[in-house]
Amino acid sequence: MNSVLSVYAICVVVLLLKMLAISCYQGYFRLRCKIFTNPEDAAVFRRSAEFEECPQVRRGAKAWSNDLESIPLFIALGGLAVAVDAPGVMSQYLSGLFTVARVLHTVTYLAGVQPWRTVSYGMGVLCLLGLAGMIVLRVLAA
Repeated sequence: MNSVLSVYAICVVVLLLKMLAISCYQGYFRLRCKIFTNPEDAAVFRRSAEFEECPQVRRGAKAWSNDLESIPLFIALGGLAVAVDAPGVMSQYLSGLFTVARVLHTVTYLAGVQPWRTVSYGMGVLCLLGLAGMIVLRVLAA
């Protein structure tokens, strides 16, 4: 296995584990607050269903939603970069930086910290654009 594919694979696994962690975060606060919006969930804990989740669960859902806007793009672009044999060192660097940026984005999102949430989001977007640019250049050069 080449090193670009290895870095890409590790990054994908880290990002998926990070998303799983957000789900666990939401579940933890749902149980801690004892607020459930689904009647069947509330019934298990002998509670009435609530109209709205607790603030931590709502914030976790927004972080999860934001991941769904960018992580699939990374999975596609990173896979294409491997497939078209884009420059290895740059692909590894952008993949690693994107992963770090997304982890930082989640941490700062859940903590409500600005401007670092926006900075980490922007870093991730720049990494995606870099990967896209390398793919296009590689394809046009072929």
